[in-house]
Amino acid sequence: MGYLGTLALILFATLILSHFSLQLGIPAVIGELLAGILFGPAVLNWIHPSTMISEFSEIGVVLLMFIAGLESDLTLLKKYFRPGVLVAVIGVIVPVVTIFVFAELWGFSFVAAAFLGITYAATSVSISVEVLKELDALDSKSGATILGAAVVDDILTVIILSVAVSVFGTGNAKSTAPLWLTLLEEVVYFGLIFLVVKWLAPFVMHLAERLLPSSSVTIGSLLLCLGMAYLADLFGLSAVIGAFFAGVAVSETKYRAEVDKALESIGYAVFIPVFFVSIGMNMRLDSIGRDFWFILIMTVLALLTKWVGCGAGAKLSGMSWHEANIIGAGMVSRGEMALIVAQIGFDANLLHRDFYSSVIIVIILTTLIAPFMLKDALNRHRAQEENA
Repeated sequence: MGYLGTLALILFATLILSHFSLQLGIPAVIGELLAGILFGPAVLNWIHPSTMISEFSEIGVVLLMFIAGLESDLTLLKKYFRPGVLVAVIGVIVPVVTIFVFAELWGFSFVAAAFLGITYAATSVSISVEVLKELDALDSKSGATILGAAVVDDILTVIILSVAVSVFGTGNAKSTAPLWLTLLEEVVYFGLIFLVVKWLAPFVMHLAERLLPSSSVTIGSLLLCLGMAYLADLFGLSAVIGAFFAGVAVSETKYRAEVDKALESIGYAVFIPVFFVSIGMNMRLDSIGRDFWFILIMTVLALLTKWVGCGAGAKLSGMSWHEANIIGAGMVSRGEMALIVAQIGFDANLLHRDFYSSVIIVIILTTLIAPFMLKDALNRHRAQEENA
């Protein structure tokens, strides 16, 4: 029963460190990562890799991606479709290409360099949303475009990630089928996703509501989440893409708010903190000195490629320079999305262990810097409007 003590220690550590992170204006996820670093093999060595941590982490990442899909607002995507698509597409292409070229010059293999680019194509706007709320800019044109672009960015990232893992991965997600068959299976799966969004999810959720158990709606949503994740794995895709689109499907029903509240309580209370702690446990602090220049250059590239790429997409859609600056800064944060991508790539042997810690450090740094960039962009825009 030793795992109970380990789980209690993880939850205590993440609770306290997340609290202090939020007090300092830093995302809670940073505190959870620090808990894994501090209590894991890197420092105190009180928490060790185990079957319990591994299995809880897998459930955590599936729930996290389901919640991400659940909170994706397709109405915003429709309203700001053109600017959102331009911002997301260019904001994915620029970091993928730039970081791929840099990684190859640094000596990475073709596959490792490509995956590194995919990792930093991901974005997480949860932190940006908090800044936009704080400065009363969430309902502005720039704020709505950031949210719309985030939906497209998430979809593009999980699709590219799944293809990369199924084609190039050598872990459990690796498909042994020929490339054409793998792509055909993925097309079939995305066809199934359309059916789930259109008909199956509303039917399952309506049926669950009519059952007597008090948690039937939550259980129905979990059935869709876990079932879609399992089918994605069977089709040679990453399970997270199934969970993500299951969340999107449920978000289109009237049960979205109820499920979101219930799943956040389940996920963020236990499984998701364990997932982020497990990431921190894999870090090696000796990489900071060894890979200092790699970390420094990658941090600069990660910041600039997303800021410039997304800003260029906003400018091409007809927005002003100041609005483009806000949108570019709002899309910089990599947060949990990039951490998920990095962990999946690590498990599929697409990301070498020697650089894993450095990649995570860069993600953390961009997540910390992004809110300051967005605040500065918003303040500049307001100063320009007041002087006009």
